Amino acid sequence: MRRTREDKAETHTAILAKASRLFRERGVEGASVGDVMAEAGLTHGGFYRHFDNKEALVAASIRAAFDSFTDAIDQRAAIVGRERAVKDYFDYYLSNDHLTHPGLGCPAPTLGPDVARAPDALKAEFGAGLNRTLAAFVKGLPGDEAANRAAATREFAFRVGAILLARASDPATAADILEACREPREGATR
Repeated sequence: MRRTREDKAETHTAILAKASRLFRERGVEGASVGDVMAEAGLTHGGFYRHFDNKEALVAASIRAAFDSFTDAIDQRAAIVGRERAVKDYFDYYLSNDHLTHPGLGCPAPTLGPDVARAPDALKAEFGAGLNRTLAAFVKGLPGDEAANRAAATREFAFRVGAILLARASDPATAADILEACREPREGATR
């Protein structure tokens, strides 16, 4: 039975969703193509109908992971305004929920260490995702766009580092890190 283009697109989306989650949970090397396809309920052989290789899947997964976050910020901003949406995102970022669910969380602290050692094409995809995320933070904010972008970059990098360190630590140290980073800082945008 021939599959329609719509079926193929749905399958492609399902593969990306599973890959994006697995790569964030296990790391790029910790999740094989076979693992991704099994999670999607498909055979390994079907992979090559959708992607040329694992690197192409990783690149698409990075894009999808960042897009899910920028879309959420934009959707929230349409309801409560950009400033509130960014504040809500930053508050969530340092939550126990975000800490304990890396597969559903931001790709920066989970995939950043892997991508730092990856080919330039993956670094470019990761950088593009970071830039889209930062643009989502500053889009429509009052004031100087360059200053807003610099402030958003500092706040985002601060939180990425906090989550990365907390996830790499024992529970007590992780709790201390998150608590310390939730405290208002001088010059921070909150």
